[in-house]
Amino acid sequence: MISVLSFPTFLFEVLLWCNIYATDDLIPDQELSATSLLETLNARGTLRTQLQVLAEWNYKTNISEETLKKQLEVSKQIAKENKEDWLQAIKYNWRSFKDPTLRRRFMKYSILGASALPEDKYVALQKIVDDMQAIYSTSKICDFKNPNKCDLSLEPEIVEIMTNSRDPEELKHVWVEWRNKNKVVKDMYKKYVELSNEVARLNNFTDNVQYWLFGYEDSKFRVKIAHVWEDIEPLYLQLHAYVRFKLREFYGENVVMEKGPIPAHLLGNMWAQSWISVLNFTLPYPEQQALDVTKELLKQGYTAKRIFKLAESFFVSLNLSAMTPLFWKKSVLEKPTDGREIVCHASAWDFFDGKDYRIKQCTTIDEKSLKTAHHEMGHIQYYMQYKDQPYIFRDGANPGFHEAVGDVMILSVSSTKHLKRIGLMSRKQPDNDDLELNNLYKIALEKVAFLPYSYVMDLWRWSVFERKTTPKNYNCKWWHYRNTIQGIEPPVNRNEDDFDPAAKYHTVADVSYLRYFVSTVIQFQFHLAACRIAGKYDPNDPQKPLHKCDIYKNKKAGNAIGKMLRMGSSRPWRDAMEVLTGERKINASGLLTYFEPLRKWLENENRKNNVYVGWEKPRTKCIKKGSQRRNLLKKYLNK
Repeated sequence: MISVLSFPTFLFEVLLWCNIYATDDLIPDQELSATSLLETLNARGTLRTQLQVLAEWNYKTNISEETLKKQLEVSKQIAKENKEDWLQAIKYNWRSFKDPTLRRRFMKYSILGASALPEDKYVALQKIVDDMQAIYSTSKICDFKNPNKCDLSLEPEIVEIMTNSRDPEELKHVWVEWRNKNKVVKDMYKKYVELSNEVARLNNFTDNVQYWLFGYEDSKFRVKIAHVWEDIEPLYLQLHAYVRFKLREFYGENVVMEKGPIPAHLLGNMWAQSWISVLNFTLPYPEQQALDVTKELLKQGYTAKRIFKLAESFFVSLNLSAMTPLFWKKSVLEKPTDGREIVCHASAWDFFDGKDYRIKQCTTIDEKSLKTAHHEMGHIQYYMQYKDQPYIFRDGANPGFHEAVGDVMILSVSSTKHLKRIGLMSRKQPDNDDLELNNLYKIALEKVAFLPYSYVMDLWRWSVFERKTTPKNYNCKWWHYRNTIQGIEPPVNRNEDDFDPAAKYHTVADVSYLRYFVSTVIQFQFHLAACRIAGKYDPNDPQKPLHKCDIYKNKKAGNAIGKMLRMGSSRPWRDAMEVLTGERKINASGLLTYFEPLRKWLENENRKNNVYVGWEKPRTKCIKKGSQRRNLLKKYLNK
């Protein structure tokens, strides 16, 4: 995940869609004056971001009252200075500028973000988000087998239980207890919603939905994304039906219904967003050895640093940039053992000096961390490629682009060909169709299974910001979306005293999730284009299917990717996409092409076993109940 802090929400952002204050007495000749102002704003913005990111980094890597206080002080001062610059920028009638680049820069500067709030409300918003993140990051639950052991953190202990346990009662316990810890933020979240919508209105947006979506530069983007999901949904339904069938075989009919939603706690992930942990007992060809990358990493003595060095080598092989010396010196690649509490959620950081880039990640030696390392390093690569752009253009072409870069590399890294190349799969293991199908299925458990969850995350928040969902039905509306779109149900009844959306970091951290949906779709478009450029994919050659492509060491493909990345946000995202793919629209064609062999297999297998495709009503319910959260929150804050 890209650090929210690398592009603080209160900084000047994206394009202006609405009416902005302007004066009519300026003439086109004064573009020279505007250019001079931009030079000043560029220098100021760079310096302020350096100070802000450092304060945020210090807090996120050492959660304490002292670091929080310092971070809030820095944020408040920078917000004040940003507003002063904004007042200068909006005096210009930039729409009349003839220079399109100058016009675009001013359009971006014309959105102030959270700094538009009065100072007291700005501080309140920052404090709410920081407090919600602190609760999330420091929460601990009690062990199922030993109720007196109450020191289980999300990472690594809870994640390991969700990944490895096959006891449905233990999984249910962990699932419920994690949500019990985080539901205390519901009242805080209500205030967060109010202030976020106020930020949007002060920036001339109707609500925070418009504000979040404006980075995609398309007023109909929601409709277009809905169409993309409609194209992918048939593949997801087949995957869902097959996995439910295998889970029913494994856990029994009393735990998994034949035609119902899948219980969320059984999919090996706290949020049921990745199903990779159920791979071993759901494999299409169980007699064919599954690719166990984690086993090889442990066997070969990999460390956190070695995992990141391996990721770096992939980017360098494409003629992209190596990590800087400061990256290796300053990054936090493992969870500290000195007693510090940190935000373990992985993130990439740009300190805006062209040298200092960092990753914060509580790395474990497993396949998940290997992929996360590539993902986060993708953000760093993007930072380095657009470092020479003006400050205001040092951003992704749209929010999904930033998330896609590293994942494009992961698609090559995940291929059997590449795993053999880097020694994480035996070269002696012969290639065969069953092995490839197993690997394709494994990737689908991460990529395809993820899409409805990533869609629901923001569908729910859009309805909240638009006031279609109120605090009285926050949780039940959440489960309505989870059920109808993802086909998932909670393991126990839920109610409005619960606040299950807060069990996910991005909810409490003020991070839109649509970027991950967009990223998952466009990374296959990028992969297809890069593979064509590399000569590794040919739709007319059965020996060169898309899912077997590995662009490792192909500088031609890397140069094409680098050209797109260097643009930053200096042009609309369609222009950037066209540079690499020749296309100007987000579509599911790359993803569907990649998974086509799996789709055919799933349809045949489900038909053969007479498996029901889709789902009926859930077994569990969401009901309203009197609130206990206020007392829980007071108890937490008074510790």
